[in-house]
Order: sequence, then C-alpha cells, then structure tokens
Amino acid sequence: MKFAICHISIVPLRNAASNKSEQLSQLLFGEVVEILETKGKMWTKVRCDWDNCIGWVLSKQVKAITDKEYGLFEEKYAYCLDLFQPLMSDNESMPISIGSRLPDFDGMKFTFDSKTYFYSGQAVFPENLQPSVDKVLKIARRYLSAPYQWGGRSPMGIDAPGLTQMVLKLVGIQLLRNADQQVHQGELIDFIEQSQPGDLAFFENKAGNISHVGILLPDNNIIHAAEKVRIDSIDHFGIFDKKINKYTHRLRVVKRMLPPEEFPVQKIEEKIEASPQVLMFD
Repeated sequence: MKFAICHISIVPLRNAASNKSEQLSQLLFGEVVEILETKGKMWTKVRCDWDNCIGWVLSKQVKAITDKEYGLFEEKYAYCLDLFQPLMSDNESMPISIGSRLPDFDGMKFTFDSKTYFYSGQAVFPENLQPSVDKVLKIARRYLSAPYQWGGRSPMGIDAPGLTQMVLKLVGIQLLRNADQQVHQGELIDFIEQSQPGDLAFFENKAGNISHVGILLPDNNIIHAAEKVRIDSIDHFGIFDKKINKYTHRLRVVKRMLPPEEFPVQKIEEKIEASPQVLMFD
C-alpha cells in the first residue's frame, strides 16, 4: 500500500476528480491517507485513515510518505487544541486548526520532509485524551459561530457530522464521517429523559433518513451546525429555533458514545414553551 500525508492547512476531499465536484470532507494538516489511484498528474484518490472516507484530492496537496514514515506518524503524534495556531519554519508560518495532527511531535517541534516545524500552542497526545462529558462540552463550545460548510471539518467551515466527529476525536473516540453512519455507533438511549450531556441526538428528514446530528448540552439545549455552530433548545419533538418560533429538525434517536457518568436525570419538557403559533416541521 502507498500512503500520503496532508502537508498544508486544509485540503478538500471531493467526490470526483474536479474542482467543481462536491466536497465530501476535508483533510487537516498531518492527517494520513492511503493512496488508491491517480488520475493524470493532477488528482489522487485516497482513503482517509481515521474514518475510511474515500474521495479525490489535488495531488500536490498531499505528500507521499514511506511505510516507515507511515508507521512513525501513526504511532507518535499530537493533536492541535487551539482554534488556530501557526507552525513556524525557516521564517515561514502556516496556520493550522484545532484537530490537526503534529507528526512525530516532541512537545516543541517535529521534522517532516527535511523541514523542522515549531509549534508553541496547546497540544495533546492521544494517550492523554480524556473521554469525559466535561471535555466534550468544552471542546464543542470552541466551535461556536463557526460557519456551516458542507463537508467541512474546521472552524473556518464545518457541517453537523463534521462537528461531532472532530469533538469526539479530541476525547479519543473515533466516529465515521456522516450522520447516517454515526447513528450506528454507540449505545442506544431508549428515552430522551435518560440522556445526559455529551450524548449525540440524531434527526431525520421527511423521507425518514438520518440527516442531522448534534451534541446534547445541559438544560434541554443542543449544540449543532446549522447555518453556523449554534445552541438551540431541544425536546421530544426535536430542535426548536426560538428566533423563528419553529421546530427545525425532527428527533429520531439518541446515542451515547461516552462512558456513562453520574448525572441527575434531565427533565425534558413535553414541548417547548412558546406562543400558540408554534410551527412544526416543514
């Protein structure tokens, strides 16, 4: 097998070998992919090492690595915890975003492709990740107001399953890329009254297909990516947007990805308190 590493800040992963093609996901700096095939000199088809997502990237936006480098970069790395932080090298800087990987990082620097990069921001090694509710909620709130972008995985643009994937990744839990895949992971919570902060709530469209996901917060709230990363109210029906007095997403199921913690049972109101003109779903 042949492997490559993302060596720039953010790389679009596309459905086809065209800049006009749909963005399925993104590669962040330091993430490793398997090379599946190439199309001319311009495009490379890859499989993402962390979630098996397959798509096309511009060939010059990834760098081929040896099997030895692949083993090293998979065994020894750290995650960037700052929303944005520059890598410094030879009087040059490259901004990287939260969740990017620092390959072969020694706590201050790493060397890749004969170049040494210095990193002075917050970082965490995988063995120190803590899968706790507190960590999930703190990391999720860092993304607040990030704009919605289909296929996005960074604070510059992120979609709903991208948000849940990135947040859980930074507490040591791997999620697949899309909401209709993530819904098959974790432990089923039979009733929303039994949910706890940090659980994932999944929502369905008119056809009954899973189309959205968010992270439950205390006090009947949810953080999710819709227009931007935002906090809305939630009840048995789904997500309620108080600004427009309307339910926007229909609740389907709640899943627990984190180890259970001791929390008081949440009191979920039967219905959001609002004016008599509450609008249900489209």
